[in-house]
Amino acid sequence: MSEILLYYKRPDPTTWVYLSSFLTIGLFFVFHRFWSIRNLDIFLLILLAPGLLMVHEGRRRQLQEIESEVITHRQNEIPPTSANSAKIDLNHGTQRTETGLRELVAANRLNPTPGNSIQPNPTQRNLTPRNLTQRPRDAATASSSSSSKLGASGGDVLVALTQAVPAEEPLDVTISDEEASVRAEAAFLAQPTMPLASESSESILGADGSMSGEASAADPESDADPETASEIDPEDIRRYGFISLFIVQFMLLIRLLLDPLMVRRPLLDPNLSSGGLTFIGVSLFIFMMANIVASTPRIQIEQGPKLGPGYALMNMLPAIPTRPVTDALAGSTQSDENELDASQSRLATIAKVLAILAHAAIVSGIVLIGNWHFGNMRAGVGCATLYLLMPYTAQMTGRVDHALPAALLLWAILFYRKPLVAGIFMGLAAGLVYYPFFLLPLWISFYWRRGVWRFTIGVAVMLGLLMMLLSLSGVESLVDHLRTMFGLFKPETKSNILGGIWGLGWNPIWRLPVIVGFVILCSFFAAWPAQKNLGTLIGCSAAVMVGAQFWHGYGGGLYIAWFLPLLLLTIFRPNLQDRIALKVVSDSSSKKRRPAALEVDAA
Repeated sequence: MSEILLYYKRPDPTTWVYLSSFLTIGLFFVFHRFWSIRNLDIFLLILLAPGLLMVHEGRRRQLQEIESEVITHRQNEIPPTSANSAKIDLNHGTQRTETGLRELVAANRLNPTPGNSIQPNPTQRNLTPRNLTQRPRDAATASSSSSSKLGASGGDVLVALTQAVPAEEPLDVTISDEEASVRAEAAFLAQPTMPLASESSESILGADGSMSGEASAADPESDADPETASEIDPEDIRRYGFISLFIVQFMLLIRLLLDPLMVRRPLLDPNLSSGGLTFIGVSLFIFMMANIVASTPRIQIEQGPKLGPGYALMNMLPAIPTRPVTDALAGSTQSDENELDASQSRLATIAKVLAILAHAAIVSGIVLIGNWHFGNMRAGVGCATLYLLMPYTAQMTGRVDHALPAALLLWAILFYRKPLVAGIFMGLAAGLVYYPFFLLPLWISFYWRRGVWRFTIGVAVMLGLLMMLLSLSGVESLVDHLRTMFGLFKPETKSNILGGIWGLGWNPIWRLPVIVGFVILCSFFAAWPAQKNLGTLIGCSAAVMVGAQFWHGYGGGLYIAWFLPLLLLTIFRPNLQDRIALKVVSDSSSKKRRPAALEVDAA
């Protein structure tokens, strides 16, 4: 965008939270009815931002530490034989175990030698993370600070690290083929937190997470400062962020469960005309999609079955980072996508195209639902603009596993009058990310009196097509892929494998009662409310996807796109009690009888 808009820079996440919150209040807050439910909904939507910021900040600080640590490894001439054993296969979105780096760390602990011990470079003070700041202890303890744990949030984050250069030369972010072999997974699974990991210095890592070169790694005064040791650990920041997200999402779940009881729904249009909302929405969409096009997949975030049940081919697509995470990756030197080989470049292009199409489908689907089913074009445009204003949308724009299922669920709502088409969209969403399978009891109950067989056939046909695609990879792996696709395995109970809040201190054994409660909730929606209409279908679908966040073991709480469009439609919807399947879904048998009746009349 800087080539089109002079001196344009992507706004910092915190800055965008303030701007979007002010715009949201100005456009959608009902000032003449302060105690309305609409204002409560706007307040809850804004409360999602602090948790996202804390998760983003904690991840950013951890990536800065890992990035600087590996740069220090290279500058101290780590033997290439150890580095070459740590390789990443980006063609399939998976990584091999970092045995070389682990062996190096273990060797440093047992036999510290000048050749392989990891020592901070005094000429690179601005690149030394806080867990590399060493005190005069024994060499084994000093070398043990070379590993730091990066908990997964929405997946393990793989950083394509910058190339190491001497201190007097500018930092070059290009990576050669030889250097690519040392792209190590930042999360050292099952590694305990090192004693020095909690010893931080604001002079090295400031309060805002940025690096500073005002302190030396060997400065005894900074070591003796008690205030530096009290800085919050990045894992704690992320943990508090997930807890904040869970609290807000629990309140949203209660609000969605009470929505069928709210019969009186006065018309509360946005505070701006349809033309003004359209202009803001189109501008936001162009900027966000330009961020996707201009970004390179330097930060690979795993998605798909590696993060739990789901479709195997989803794991091949990289996530496109639309927000700078570390200073080195967002520095003055622009990333070069030519570093990727042909296969990786194709996957990155596919991921970008899918992300853009998914967000376009979400925005257009919201507008069409407002126009077709709500009879209010202004409400549809306002709902789509509010979706684009949300800080989450700007932060997770490049996540295909977030946006694509949301678009499919939204278009299933759009074509709810045609059960076969709605079933196709629902089957595709469930086959890709597994969790929409729990929407089937609700949707089958909605179509029970008319259209249930057409809906079931649509779901079955799409699942069959997805299974046929999986069979192309071979019969031996087909069984494993099918088990992953349909979630046919026991829930994971090891915290070192899980991500999100369940990998940051919460005992994973408590996922089991949460899963049981979630299944009971989905079964409850099959019977309540007894007569389902379009409004209850939208609100209860959003409630199911909100409930899935609490037991999602790999970043649960961050998959806000799965329920955000449905939640916004619930907020803006009118009274839809007359939109039941018996009235709006055509009877297939009547179509067959109609030509016969016409022939009799003609005779």
